Amino acid sequence: MTPERTRLTAALRELRTRTGLSLAGLAERTAYSKSSWERYLNGKTMPPRQAVQDLCRLAREPDGRLLALWEIAESEWSGRAARPAPAPPEPGPRQRSESRSEDAPPRPAGDPRSSLRGGRLVAVVVAVCALAVGGVASALLLLPHRPDGPGSAVSAPSAPGPRCRGTACEGRDPMHMYCGTGPDTLATHRTATGARVELRYSDQCRAGWARMWATDVGDRLEVTAGGPTRRAEIADEVDAESYVYTTMTAARPGAVVRACFRPASADAERECVDARVHPAATTPPPSPQ
Repeated sequence: MTPERTRLTAALRELRTRTGLSLAGLAERTAYSKSSWERYLNGKTMPPRQAVQDLCRLAREPDGRLLALWEIAESEWSGRAARPAPAPPEPGPRQRSESRSEDAPPRPAGDPRSSLRGGRLVAVVVAVCALAVGGVASALLLLPHRPDGPGSAVSAPSAPGPRCRGTACEGRDPMHMYCGTGPDTLATHRTATGARVELRYSDQCRAGWARMWATDVGDRLEVTAGGPTRRAEIADEVDAESYVYTTMTAARPGAVVRACFRPASADAERECVDARVHPAATTPPPSPQ
């Protein structure tokens, strides 16, 4: 598998984790089967462009970055990147009408995603140049953009920052607030029933949450940092096959966060795990000269 497809596959797997859906759950919410999603997420075959868009929609992730990765990986997989592009002829009336039979329906005017297909030829040329010099990473700069004028440079938009901090994150979804990007794992615990529990914390959001997996229907999870208690429950088999996490609770550096797992089995006991948020890094005073 090429580096481009490896990078695309890793990004798709990350989005699937963020949705919390099993393969069966993805199949129920999209036009692609469970076996198809297994092949896409394990890099066995190239996913269709629409499958990438559907997964972004389910994860509530803007699709620009993933579609740019898909363009590069698909051009390499199909061999288009190895073939020089012929000079396009002057478009006539027939060519204009046939250009609408692309793999996705036309976007309404002003939709930023409509600029991506129009720049497919540019995407392939840039990808070839990047691969020729071994700079695969530089090809990732190819993202949809709207030039501000002649000669404007192509730039990659930075990843969205957190949308809340501290008490503003109380009771909010860590993924929707972009707090689930690169969080710290404060503690991991395996319960007597075999379920796994993790305490997670985002320093940027100054908030923590807990997640569980390998669970049974009816299992519950609670998290608190001395304030409100946030809860999650395994509602069905789809939940039981996925990560299920609580909403966030505000926690400052140095605070103790507690997660308690309550199994569905009536004769099983509640299990709790505590972890302290790492103190904020401080800059030492300058040494005397």
